[in-house]
Amino acid sequence: MDYNLRYQTKQKFISRLWILAISVMIVFLPGHGTSRASDPSPTQVNSLQELVDRFDSSSCRECHEQIFTQWEKSHHSRSLMGINDYIFIASYLKKGPLAIPSGEKATKKNFPCFKCHFPQIEFATDSVAAEIAKAALDNDKVTVRKLNIGCLVCHREKSVVHGRPDMNAIYGNNDIKDHPETPVRKSPLLKNSLMCGQCHGLGPNLEFETPVQCATLYGSYLHAYIPSGGTETCQQCHMPGGDHYMPPNFNNRTELSERLRNSLPMQVRALAYSFQPKEEDIRPMVVVNTKIFSKAGHRIPDG
Repeated sequence: MDYNLRYQTKQKFISRLWILAISVMIVFLPGHGTSRASDPSPTQVNSLQELVDRFDSSSCRECHEQIFTQWEKSHHSRSLMGINDYIFIASYLKKGPLAIPSGEKATKKNFPCFKCHFPQIEFATDSVAAEIAKAALDNDKVTVRKLNIGCLVCHREKSVVHGRPDMNAIYGNNDIKDHPETPVRKSPLLKNSLMCGQCHGLGPNLEFETPVQCATLYGSYLHAYIPSGGTETCQQCHMPGGDHYMPPNFNNRTELSERLRNSLPMQVRALAYSFQPKEEDIRPMVVVNTKIFSKAGHRIPDG
């Protein structure tokens, strides 16, 4: 009995030593126990101008003028505005569960839409949200136009899905160490539809105090287009050749109509005849048969 007791005690001691040794090894492994140099959480800013400056992409224009010009014409450059630069968030602040008595009373909780339309708000305090609310309610289009999905949102914040992006780099399709000002790191995500799905497929959003149902386009792409044999990515249809205009442009009605005609072709068949219920009562009649086919990679409309 004494031998068995000593044996069991020895085994427990050895087991505990192994657990301690493994724990120490894990703590000192790279990436454990300390934050990665590229992973610090950025500090929050207290003014709207500071936030605009942090995500300012104007310097990109010096080398990428064509791309920047394309982006300026896209809806991403005015993500808080609808058709004809209508500030859509103002309507939510005036009426409904997100309404506020004045812009100064707003907090980040009043803007669940910003999860996609202005994700930079993550790096700002409630005082910045109040500034944005005041600008929206005052119909200050000059200020609201500065709030957009710019270069750094896609080429940094949304380029990494596991952990934080390297704040001292931007992301592209290839590594470019000697890129001016900031090195470029390769992100395979940029050519994947998941890149777009991070915003164009996040409904319903139940994590907010006021849950919202928004875009489910990426879900439609995955659940309908791909299973039916579709092979193209979002980028192949909406960014051919790397074009950053990213249609559709709902402000250009002619271009939009043409795009819809190509995406949703309609077949119409008509049969005309006369109906004569009695001798002098002749009624012209027509039977119209219509079919609409979808060639799009997702349902329309969606966001």
